[in-house]
Amino acid sequence: MLEGAKSIGAGAATIASVGAAIGIRGILLNRRNIPIMSMPIESMLLAVNLNFLVFSISSDDMMGQSFASLVPTVAAAESAIGLAIFVITFRVRRTIAVESINSIQG
Repeated sequence: MLEGAKSIGAGAATIASVGAAIGIRGILLNRRNIPIMSMPIESMLLAVNLNFLVFSISSDDMMGQSFASLVPTVAAAESAIGLAIFVITFRVRRTIAVESINSIQG
């Protein structure tokens, strides 16, 4: 592999790590309502996707690229299930605030 590709891969891995750290920080700090809490999860999925691609290129293996093609499928399923939970919660509680959801008994 060329030296330039390795340095680009290292930079992309750093960007992906920073994106994952920002996603974790977003989940821990944004606890106002559920849709705002789900946005950092999507950014963490993008960071994982970038890591799959970087390490796939650096190791000359197609497995990472095939996993990277499955990540949008998981993200779409997660978004659909999350939207269904939001709608049901709003119909029952008339709010999607996290404070009211913490009181759900079950």
